[in-house]
Amino acid sequence: MKLQKQLSRKIGVKEYAKYVIVVKPKDIEKLGWKDGEELEAEVKGDKLVIERDD
Repeated sequence: MKLQKQLSRKIGVKEYAKYVIVVKPKDIEKLGWKDGEELEAEVKGDKLVIERDD
């Protein structure tokens, strides 16, 4: 898994970034997640928990 920082937009001299987590396709398949599904993230202590938004 890899965390990547991407430039989202630049307004004047101010740059706004977003972060993308790259997850292996086999892990997505194991979870049963599909392309375009809404996910929910929650920070618990020093962990990031990502779940399907049911």
